[in-house]
Amino acid sequence: MEAEGGLESLRALHQDLIALEDGQIRNIDRLCNELNAHVEAFKNLLDRPPKSDASRKKLESGTIQIDENDYAVNKEFQESGIQLADALNLDELRAAELLLDAQGDAELLGRSPIVSAVINFHEKRQFLLESLRMLFKNAGNPDLDEATRHKQLEIVGDILEVKDGPARNGSLFTRKCFKAMADIEQWINDLAESYQGTLALGQSMTVEYDEIMGFQQSSLAQQHESLGTIVTYLVKGSYTNTEDFFQLLQHMPTIERWNHIAVHYVPAIAAFTSAYGSPDNGGSLREARMLHKRIMDGRDSSPWALRNLQAAMVSWWLAEYSGWYLEQRLGSPVHGADLEAEARARSDAFLQALKDGAFHCTLSICSQIYPDDIYDPARDGLTDYLLRDAPPLPTETLGTNALFRDLLLEQMESFINAFISNMPDTLRHFQINEDDQRKKILGSAPSQARSTLYDQDLDLERFLVITAYTFDQRIEAAEAFWEDPDSNLYGFLQWAAKRQSTPRVGAFCELLRSISRSEECATAAHTFLLDQGSTKTARIRRSSSLNWNQVFSELTLYAAKIRETPGSSRPPIRYGGKASAGDIDEPESALMLECYLRLMAHICRESSEARSWLWTHETFKSLEVLFTLADVSVPPRLQACALATVASMLTNKTLETSHFVWSAMDQWASSPTSSMQAILRPGKPTTPMICMEEVTFQALSKTFDRANEFVNLLQTLVCPGADEIGLHDTLPFPEQLGSSYRMAGIEPYIDFAFGRILAAKPPIVDDPIQSQRLTNNILNFAATCLSVFNENLVILANRSTIAVDTAMEASSLDVYARLHPFNRVMEWMFNDGVLAVLFAASNQDLNTVAAASLNSPIVVSVLRSIEVMNHILDLQSTYFEILRPLVKLQTTGHRNPVLNPTLASFEDSVATNLDLVVNLGLYSGLGNQELAIKSLKLLERLSSSRRLNASVTPVSRQLPSGNRLVGVLEQHGDLERVRTSFILGLQYDDRELDLGPGAPGWTIKSVMLDFLSHCLAALPDRPNLAHAILGFACSGATLSIEPGGAFARGASLFHSIVRMVAEYPDGLDDAIQLWSSSIRQKAMQIISILRASPLTYVLAMAELRAADFLFAMFLRQAVITPNTNFDGLSIRERNFVQTDSALVMEQYLDQRCTILEYASSELRLVAAEGAPTQKARILSTLFGTTTMLDGTQLRNVPVFELLDFLGADFSAPVLSPLSHLFTDLDFTAALDPAAGTTGGAAQLHLVEQLLALKLNEVRKSGYLEDVQDQEKALLDAEAYMAFFRTQKNLRSLNEVRLQTLKAWSNLMALAIGYCDLDHGGRVSLVLQTLQTVMPKLERYAIESSSEALVLARLVQTLFLQADLKSSALDQTKVADLAEDRFFHIFRTCLRAINVPEGDVSLREVLYNICFRYLTSIADRSSSNSRQHNISQTVKISGKKTIDIICDDAYGGSGTCRASAVLFLDALAATAVIERSNYMVDSLARTNFIVVLVEAIRDIPNELRDGEPQDIPLLLAYYNSKLSLLLTLSQTRSGATQVINAGLFQTVRDSGLFSLDPDLGISSADPTSAVSKYYALLLAVIRVIAAVLVSRGPQNQQTIEHTKQFLADNRTLVVSVFKRQAGIGIGAGSVIVEGDEMGVVVDELVELFVLLMTRTEFID
Repeated sequence: MEAEGGLESLRALHQDLIALEDGQIRNIDRLCNELNAHVEAFKNLLDRPPKSDASRKKLESGTIQIDENDYAVNKEFQESGIQLADALNLDELRAAELLLDAQGDAELLGRSPIVSAVINFHEKRQFLLESLRMLFKNAGNPDLDEATRHKQLEIVGDILEVKDGPARNGSLFTRKCFKAMADIEQWINDLAESYQGTLALGQSMTVEYDEIMGFQQSSLAQQHESLGTIVTYLVKGSYTNTEDFFQLLQHMPTIERWNHIAVHYVPAIAAFTSAYGSPDNGGSLREARMLHKRIMDGRDSSPWALRNLQAAMVSWWLAEYSGWYLEQRLGSPVHGADLEAEARARSDAFLQALKDGAFHCTLSICSQIYPDDIYDPARDGLTDYLLRDAPPLPTETLGTNALFRDLLLEQMESFINAFISNMPDTLRHFQINEDDQRKKILGSAPSQARSTLYDQDLDLERFLVITAYTFDQRIEAAEAFWEDPDSNLYGFLQWAAKRQSTPRVGAFCELLRSISRSEECATAAHTFLLDQGSTKTARIRRSSSLNWNQVFSELTLYAAKIRETPGSSRPPIRYGGKASAGDIDEPESALMLECYLRLMAHICRESSEARSWLWTHETFKSLEVLFTLADVSVPPRLQACALATVASMLTNKTLETSHFVWSAMDQWASSPTSSMQAILRPGKPTTPMICMEEVTFQALSKTFDRANEFVNLLQTLVCPGADEIGLHDTLPFPEQLGSSYRMAGIEPYIDFAFGRILAAKPPIVDDPIQSQRLTNNILNFAATCLSVFNENLVILANRSTIAVDTAMEASSLDVYARLHPFNRVMEWMFNDGVLAVLFAASNQDLNTVAAASLNSPIVVSVLRSIEVMNHILDLQSTYFEILRPLVKLQTTGHRNPVLNPTLASFEDSVATNLDLVVNLGLYSGLGNQELAIKSLKLLERLSSSRRLNASVTPVSRQLPSGNRLVGVLEQHGDLERVRTSFILGLQYDDRELDLGPGAPGWTIKSVMLDFLSHCLAALPDRPNLAHAILGFACSGATLSIEPGGAFARGASLFHSIVRMVAEYPDGLDDAIQLWSSSIRQKAMQIISILRASPLTYVLAMAELRAADFLFAMFLRQAVITPNTNFDGLSIRERNFVQTDSALVMEQYLDQRCTILEYASSELRLVAAEGAPTQKARILSTLFGTTTMLDGTQLRNVPVFELLDFLGADFSAPVLSPLSHLFTDLDFTAALDPAAGTTGGAAQLHLVEQLLALKLNEVRKSGYLEDVQDQEKALLDAEAYMAFFRTQKNLRSLNEVRLQTLKAWSNLMALAIGYCDLDHGGRVSLVLQTLQTVMPKLERYAIESSSEALVLARLVQTLFLQADLKSSALDQTKVADLAEDRFFHIFRTCLRAINVPEGDVSLREVLYNICFRYLTSIADRSSSNSRQHNISQTVKISGKKTIDIICDDAYGGSGTCRASAVLFLDALAATAVIERSNYMVDSLARTNFIVVLVEAIRDIPNELRDGEPQDIPLLLAYYNSKLSLLLTLSQTRSGATQVINAGLFQTVRDSGLFSLDPDLGISSADPTSAVSKYYALLLAVIRVIAAVLVSRGPQNQQTIEHTKQFLADNRTLVVSVFKRQAGIGIGAGSVIVEGDEMGVVVDELVELFVLLMTRTEFID
């Protein structure tokens, strides 16, 4: 077992701490125990024993001791251990221990042991630090449960040793953290020097070396960051003192590079300044003054290499420290101090800090720690403008952890609050000074002003933007601005909104935008802008407060000048000191307008109230102004902001709003403006509108900002509106859009996105990040266009009776199908250029994707490309088979074809880009849940394609011939990596149980199992990708196990799945839950497919047996009772089948079915192999006792009790809802053609679509105008959905129950058949089984014929196995019990036969059971004293019983009629024995005797007309009828009925005896035909002889009939006598004594002699 403090235990602790932070942990005691177990590890922190000569010598000796175990190590291991010790500067024996522990991981991960050891070493350190960080955070979290927080605080006290020790122990731990940070800094420097030295020497570096260097640098940086946060929490928790602060300040001068290492100290520095500089944290003024003096003195005495960071620290300190003097009275609180002079000194120091770059540094930090998924070019432009002189942080800083970023911004929030509250005079000084500077500059000559503006002080603007970054995306913190109008923060807002210069307006807009990130905050910001405005002035002056009126006036003014001035004569507006003289007053005006638009866009997006107000504004024509500002002649970023604002106004849009904006945009794109008049060339063959549209698109495609925002706007416009009901039955644009000058629709816009941007050659942007973002947006647009197309409308229009054209919102289905953007987008999806971009977007570096954040551009790129591919595969058949021909047929105008006509399907393009398959397999193992789901879904579709799974020829000796997809994985060497990702993804972790289906691990397990299951099910008999991933070696059309491979060692994915089935729980708290049961069911399904396939049967069965799978499964079985909890409900609950509980039971039964089927297969296999010991072990388990390999015996549920599922009653009918709205709705179109025509086979998504269409139809007809009627209609629709869902559940439950019953019955039959027991023991086992089965048979014979048929067949098999005819049965102890039990079965069968509208197949089996029983008692009647009156029993069952049997005997299908006749024959024979006339009378009553006799007449004709293959069955049927006649004729009354039925006349009419066999019979096998003919004659002659004998010598009528029969058939009689004597026949026809024909002929002769003798015919 791993020691506490090991990697796995730390990883588990880390997971629990994350769950605690997320509020999802269930077992808090387990967490506390884990924390207590790691206290010593936390105390040691990152201590590592250094290299030691003694340890090295011990390692080189060849024998080492680890965990009290001695190991002999070879030379290679010793060298690796020393190499690892050198790399980590670690004690050699500790390095050897790490190396030993890494052996398993190295094999699993496909890396060398040294690399795995290094990875494990750093991962352990990182988990340790992150766990400690979360512990400190939780201990100081006031929102945490008080009891939990108290436990965390106690553990913190134990770690810091402050609970029972001195308080300074906390300081000692802090300094230990400082030392660890310094050690990491030195380590990083050493790694860099080593790397540079290797490069300088020209030494070649292996891929592994490069990988491990990069990993170490990244991991050490993360550890350094974690230590920085730990120190911050120590400061916030008051575990430090002032000396710790100064030790940190003394260390800072050694930080020479402005990078992430320096930034990691920022939260701690800011926390120290707040803790010891602010009067709010319990310190004394005297101590603060002492600290202040040391900090101020240190500026010159101990200058930092990073002067800007030191200046920032001073500004943070001064902001906090000034709070001590806010309310001081005149005179000094400290003797001899001059407060006014100190105040001036503080102010001067603050201004000096600003000159040294304090705000530059702070803004640089705040702006550059945000992740790369946040991309805002307008805000970045403003920030760059304010940071034009500041040194930028390197790109690696962007990788900071979100938790670190939040903590840093939290400290910046403290600084901002302190600065606003404690230094208001300094703020006012900023404003006054900057305003004076600006007035002087703007009052000078224009050229001088513009050059001077670049050097203007903008500290107030920087502070505003710092505040904006600090509060951005921190909604709870931002709410502080709005909660109290009397607060300093709100007052600061009001003050900052007044007397704003142009750049300050932009900065203030950013601030306002950042603190309005929620509906409530955005509405508050909207109200703030309303309150600050005045509607009395026509033009707002800058000296007033910023408000909506000012924003609108500025925007309207600039828009008006755009319309008035030709673009060719108006130079573009820029900022940064490089603008030309133009229409705007100041050079930063474009920046200001951008910020206006961004603020408007943000508030519109977040606040529905502001959005509604803007749409209905009386004077500000928003769309007109915005589209004017989007003129192609304005600066690109300003144009992009205008387009983004339009998109924001479409938040929660309605269809009407969307159509309005589409029309406005189309008019903007196609209407010539004054700025474009010169561009339009007269005489061009196209119309001016088409030409203008071309000019607009050309201009939009020239820059990233324009193109990106325009694509975003298109995507917003095609998204479904808030008023759509999910039917997607309308076009997202007006149907006549653009029809006045081109074909209606939005094809030009789609062509712009895909033709001008995505597939453009060369690309429109060179920057890779911008290119990736633009590609992502276009792919998002493509995915939206494809997803909003409802192909079900086309399906329902062809299948259903509903008038789809009338019901849908679009004018017609034809218009919808023709104009929907789906068509053109799908066409572009088969364009070579677009396909190249699509596959390139999905092909990203795996390590980069793994390291990126979830919303980073590279991850989004992969996700969007895969999403689009999934849509293409889902919809390509509809497009190629229906829509593309329709568009070709009905398109009248010119369409530029963009599709590659050689591509018949998307798989054709994948066939030339098989790297996609490799990437999808690897993406699934990165731990990104969304990426794994989408990758595996696409991989599932591709791996099930027969085209892509075609065989390939070997390209090298290393690549065997086989499946193409497997071949590409093997060729790239990535198959093992994919296998490993699946193995790791399917590892069982009991912590998942705490989160259930919300756990990422559960979701990834589910999709992985789905992929494997679907892939195997699609191609079960051909080697495919799933087989390879499971661990099988694919070679051609066969599978094998690689010797020495993971499968042979039991370490493959197949074995992981077997272990998952054995270990994964069914649920929690004695409940079988959906999420857990589904995992086991999916895993079990994979095993079932492998076991059932001939391709994998042998291999799978061998591995399952080696794993003792059968015994593990039976030990897990539990009896289902009425109280069993299935996902919260028991079977007895009335609504059970209406909920997911029914699905849980279905899954549970499916698992049991698989187990029972496997048990049957295993039993057959061991019997065939002749393995008596294993067979005995299996049988013992089946009957209740499992013997383990060590001889231990465990009780398990016997197989007899596993029939418990038949106790559940699901037979109650589900009543269909009644609603006048849906009574005429035909749901046949929603039925699954592959599953029959019952209601349970309905496809629920089609049912939902039908109901929605019907509601649309009713609504459009005006019947649902009243709100109550609408609500009632929706409730009725929900009732129908519930009905069909319940029907589906019932059908699924009944199907799986039937399959499980079949599996149980087969297993019972095999178990009894293979058991090594004497006859008595076997009969006892049969009786026990019958005792279990018969009550169910009685019930289901009435309720469900399917289950009854299975049970009846089992009973029939048990009758055979009991060998009831054997005389040995009478000698057993259970003879009497057996007789009673079998007689009970006979009575049960009679009752089952009598069931109204029973199943014919069931009755056939029941007839066979009864026949078997009756013949057995007939054979044993002489020796058995206990005889039941069978005839009386049949009589008691009612006349209807005989009627049903007779009906089946006459008109039954297949073999049923023969079985019925045999049963009647047995009943008649029993009646003869019992001397009862009941059967004769009953058959006479039903006229069945006449039917039997009349059937003789038709024998020749039926034989002549029948098919050759049917002749044996016909003959058997005739023989059974004749046998019944023979039995009836053996009594006087029966013989009388037969005579009266016209026996002799019927025989005469049939002509059976008129054929002379000596002349030959036309047949392919004449000898066989003659033999069968004589056998048939014999059966008839027996009846005649029985009638003659039964009627007696006194019945002259019968004698005369017989004489006449002999006279009429004299020729045949002579022929039979001659054949018996061997006279006149060929040598080949000589009758040999003992052969079949000879016996028949002999008996015929005897019977003819009997007839002649009795009738005195010869005389």
